[in-house]
Order: sequence, then structure tokens, then C-alpha cells
Amino acid sequence: MVSAIEFIDLKTQQKRISADLDRRMKAVLAHGNYIMGPEIKELEERLAAYAGVTHCIAVASGTDALLIALMALGVGPGDEVVTTPFTFIATAETIALLGAKPVFVDIDPETYNIDPELIGAAVTERCKAIVPVSLYGQCADFERINQVAERLGLPVIEDACQSFGATYRGKRSCALSSIGCTSFFPSKPLGCYGDAGACFTDSDELALKMRQIRVHGQERRYHHSVIGVNGRMDTLQAAVLLAKMEVFPDEVASRALIGARYAELLRSHVVTPRVAPENRSVFAQYTIQVAGRAAVQEKLALRGVPTAVHYPVPLHLQPAFARLGLGEGSFPVSEAASARVMSLPMHPYLSEDAQGYIADALRAALD
Repeated sequence: MVSAIEFIDLKTQQKRISADLDRRMKAVLAHGNYIMGPEIKELEERLAAYAGVTHCIAVASGTDALLIALMALGVGPGDEVVTTPFTFIATAETIALLGAKPVFVDIDPETYNIDPELIGAAVTERCKAIVPVSLYGQCADFERINQVAERLGLPVIEDACQSFGATYRGKRSCALSSIGCTSFFPSKPLGCYGDAGACFTDSDELALKMRQIRVHGQERRYHHSVIGVNGRMDTLQAAVLLAKMEVFPDEVASRALIGARYAELLRSHVVTPRVAPENRSVFAQYTIQVAGRAAVQEKLALRGVPTAVHYPVPLHLQPAFARLGLGEGSFPVSEAASARVMSLPMHPYLSEDAQGYIADALRAALD
């Protein structure tokens, strides 16, 4: 008998790290530096070393990470930023918040990441940056993206909010471009117990700018060199992440095994994720494609299998971006994916028995 299936199981993980978690959180409560306490610097050093970059800037959320990165590059009113419409709204929302225009490019039908072949044609003289998304835990094709960016003289921001821990050609996500941005939202591969995020870069100049922007543009206390935001990470969240970092490499390995097992169980029945040979995914979501998605989800729910859809409406069809005048048919690959994608339970503690049950339930739902 399979116990209740969690879409993401944070309870089992918490039990595993409870002693270290309690110790670290109690240390924060004891010293009382709840904002930008000593754990922030320790976490930044650990994360930078893990990603393989010079600088990590801990921030308040993945959205703030994207916003701060764009601000550091000087994106503002009248500028354009090339990105994908098949992503969470934060990717394009942060562009719009700065008065710039998101310029969408369709995706590769197999990886769901931005199609590098289409980027060049979307770039105008107003373009200030390219923001590929490493969706569902798999890095975009950064070798080809960076080649286009270098030819056009543009910086690249990796939206790595779903891919921290993934690798591309042996390099880790967040070390593949001018700036990498990730999220530590609780459901992410490396998640805390609230909102948090980070920016990564090898550029001393960009790191300095992002550190200043994070604290209201402050160069030193009460001396504000630029306009910034309140983008600081809470120290308690840093303590949680430090505890989770101890088991994270093992969890990344488990995610790969679980993803491979899903593929073996399901590839004859549905469209399973294709991980490019140069990639190692962290499977932030395990996303398949099905016809008649709503009916399939309903049948799975009756069998106790939770599902989710990431994402049912591409950004160019969201009311918030209606002003761009991009109707149905503008990005057919993204639109087709939005109609068919469905995410199954995925976390490092998903048992083989639970996966077998999910696969059996899915096969039955498809009949």
C-alpha cells in the first residue's frame, strides 16, 4: 500500500536535516541579526563555490534577483529585453516593471527552453539584454545563446529560478552567463521556508552594483549612489539554506535517478521530458505532455495523485501583456505546450513504489 503521495515532500527532508536546522536557526535567534546577519555571508560563499562563480549576492526572492540583475545592467524605459513567453510571469514582469519591453521568442519543442535560432531576428537596436529561462530544471543551450549575444554585444541573464544544481557541458547553472538568477522558494530544488533568491556573476563591477541595489542603492550607510530596492535576504532563510546545502548534492543525484525512472516507466505512453545530452536536469518539475489534460488530471486526483500545470497560459496571452498586441498564433510552440503540459509529483524522496503507483494510475487515466 502506497502512503499519501505528496507533489513535493518537504516534511521528509525536514526530518533528515532537523538537528542541523534547529542548531542554525537557534544561532540566529541567539545573535538577533535577522537581516543581513553573518549567515548571509557564509551562504553567499557556499553558493558561489558550489556554482563555480566569483560572486553570489543573496536577495529576498527570485523575482528580486531578476529585477536587481536587470537594474545592474541599466535596463530602463524604452529598452527591450529578449526572453521566452513560456515561463512564470516574473521573468517578463521584472522587465516591464523597469519600463522596458519584453520581446518574446518561441521555444524548442523538446526542451521547452528558448530557441537560440530565433533570438537574433528578435533583437533590435533597443535591445539591452537576453534572458533565457532554464525551465523545469534543465539549462537552456547557453553555448549557442552566448554566441548570439557576443555577436550582438549583449549581456545574458540566466533565469535559473528552477535550475539551481543543474549542469550544462559540465558547468553549473548560474555560472553560464553574465548574471545568473535563482529562487529559493520552498518548492524549488534548493528551497528555504519563505521567499529568497540569489544573483551570481564573475564580474566584480556587476557584483558591486547588485550589492548596492539590494540595499536601496546604498554604497555605505546613508550614502545612496543609485536607486535601489529593499532586496535583502532574511538571515533565518540563510540558516535554512545552509542546513539544506549539506544534503543538496545527494538530493540532486536522487532527482536524476527519479527522473530516469519516470522516463523508463512512462516513455511508451506519454511525451516525457527530453534532457539534452550536454545537460543534467534537477527536475524542478517532471513535466509530461498529454491530450485531454483536464480529464487526465481529474482521474489522477481520484487515485490520490496530485498534478500541476506549468504553465497553462503563455505570457503573450496574459491580460497583463495585452498591450503588446500578440494574439494567438504568435508563438505556436509555446501555445501548443501550454495546452498539453502536466507536471507529476517530483522530489528527492519519491519512492520507487510511489512512482510505480503514479505510472499505473496515469496509464489507466489515459485509457
